[in-house]
Amino acid sequence: MTLPHARNLIDGQWRDGHAVGASLDPATGLVLGTFADAGAVTARAAIDAARRVFDTTTWSQDRHARATALFALADAMTLRRDELVELLSRENGKKLADAAMEVDATIPKLRYNAALALTDSGRAAQLAPGMYSMALPQPIGVAAVIVPWNSPIILAVRSFAPALAAGCTVAMKMPAQTALTNGLVYELIAEAFPAGVVNAFTESGNTGAPVLVSDPNTDVISYTGSTVVGRAIMAAAAPGLKPVSLELGGKSPMIVFDDADLAAVVPTLTAAITTFSGQFCMAGSRILAQRGIADELRELMAEAMTRVKVGPGTDPETDMGPLIDRAAAERVDRLVGEAAKYAKVLVRGGLVEPTGASAFLRPALIEVADVTSPVVQDEIFGPVATFEIFDTELDAIERANATQYGLAASIWTRDVDRPLRVGRRIDAGTVWTNTWGVVHDQMEEGGFKHSGVGRLNGRRAIEEFQEIKHLVHQGN
Repeated sequence: MTLPHARNLIDGQWRDGHAVGASLDPATGLVLGTFADAGAVTARAAIDAARRVFDTTTWSQDRHARATALFALADAMTLRRDELVELLSRENGKKLADAAMEVDATIPKLRYNAALALTDSGRAAQLAPGMYSMALPQPIGVAAVIVPWNSPIILAVRSFAPALAAGCTVAMKMPAQTALTNGLVYELIAEAFPAGVVNAFTESGNTGAPVLVSDPNTDVISYTGSTVVGRAIMAAAAPGLKPVSLELGGKSPMIVFDDADLAAVVPTLTAAITTFSGQFCMAGSRILAQRGIADELRELMAEAMTRVKVGPGTDPETDMGPLIDRAAAERVDRLVGEAAKYAKVLVRGGLVEPTGASAFLRPALIEVADVTSPVVQDEIFGPVATFEIFDTELDAIERANATQYGLAASIWTRDVDRPLRVGRRIDAGTVWTNTWGVVHDQMEEGGFKHSGVGRLNGRRAIEEFQEIKHLVHQGN
């Protein structure tokens, strides 16, 4: 059987890389297919193509062409939706239902940004008789987009769709862990967009991404990933004074008050740490329980975590798929073992196969008193939740805010006033009440503190890729 082979899309043409890489099934460790592994040379070609299209064509001025292309990509994804879902599940390891959720949330995001392309027209005012002031948005230029592997389809679109709606062109690096999925997305992009508008490559190393950040022909950077890499990108972009949009790590507190409905809390908190196998920047990795219900919630959560069925993402009976690869599973398992030295491990979890190539890892629950503990402070990026106890609202707020992160939080209570009272004081870009993980294309998303800079989704997203030009006109 011939294995599928994914290539890179540069200036409307299929391009090989400097080597051939292998895409592995995280459930088995077996090869699913191969891909053209790119690097610095391909990155420069992507930038050159994007620069040429931006500087010499009408793309940046033609809002109707931009909207038409974004609608076309949405239509193409709709037609091949099932293929995308199955490939993403096999290659990334996430459950079929989670893969479907990702694809199904991506398609309306494209349509929303297509609508923005048509309606984003600036402001105008008459300052005096015969004098007019116009604030006109214009695209910054070439957008460099760097995408992680945990949700590659939606996170790529979340960055490049507003960039394209604004009138930018794109040079994009995607991750090797989802190379075959990337290749299918590239096929759909090639069908929908004029050559050179979106240029995309897959890289296993780290030579192409730095070129995207530092090359003088890229004008704005959009990165989703770790806080450590986000800081490095910001530093590398500083000499060129390039604007950056960074959505980075998270350590989301799930604050459960005494009056909460535990029947609703437990399944949602379990899903919050096992969805995408906990490999999610908004994962509900910190459970904060008010003392009055702490004993009951601790027992219920331990039971729920123990019952999670770990298996292949393509198995409909699976509750949680494998991590992205064996190395990731072993790293998370090691961190849980180290936590036993300073905290109480309520549910150990552990590798499903102590030896072998699969990346299956059972979820873990760890009770921690000291908020400065590594398992509380560090983003683990796996199915590991901490359990902390608080007494008062002030105590909950102080604990919730006691990390460098500020991406998301959740408050569970029947008190109708408490969510606003507490939510306003939580340092997080998104705060949910009695739910978790809900995002909308129309509403901004992003982080406080070291969880990021800038905003995605909503009208603010397109502004990350625009300059505002003030024109003042005095009539004759």
